[in-house]
Amino acid sequence: MNLSSPRTAGSAAKHVPHPDRAENFYMLGSMGLASPIGLGLALARPERRVVVFDGDGNLLMTLGTLAMIGDLRPPNFLHIVFDNEVYGSTGAQRSATATVSLDALALAAGYPDVRRAVTANELDAAIDALLSAPGPAFLLIKVDASANGTAPRVPYEPDALARRVRAALEIA
Repeated sequence: MNLSSPRTAGSAAKHVPHPDRAENFYMLGSMGLASPIGLGLALARPERRVVVFDGDGNLLMTLGTLAMIGDLRPPNFLHIVFDNEVYGSTGAQRSATATVSLDALALAAGYPDVRRAVTANELDAAIDALLSAPGPAFLLIKVDASANGTAPRVPYEPDALARRVRAALEIA
């Protein structure tokens, strides 16, 4: 199960960052809600791995969720945050993560495994380690704010996304 405000921020949530599948739930128009919804799914479906792709601006909107995840410690929860230090959906204004370390906050909140990746080699090593160990885990991926890759738009409306995820998870 993947929940995402994909790539880096709200403006990027319209894009598909990886191969699409029915378990991917894109948080279109829901900035800040990927990690709270992911936590709920991880608790409700402990037999499923839940991977949340978040942006720095998204996470800053719901920092209290870090404490809930650290306290509840769902072992099936992996939180991946792309940090470009700007609010991409509103004009690339500087975000607080230019001076506030989200990985340090996750560690202080109680995530038992917290990592940071800046290079491709660090990213590969972190992903391999985190996918093979119980969570909750947090991976901060530092990305360049000027990197503006292209990806196809998510081809679904929000209600269609919700229906397909419910079907994939066999939720009525």
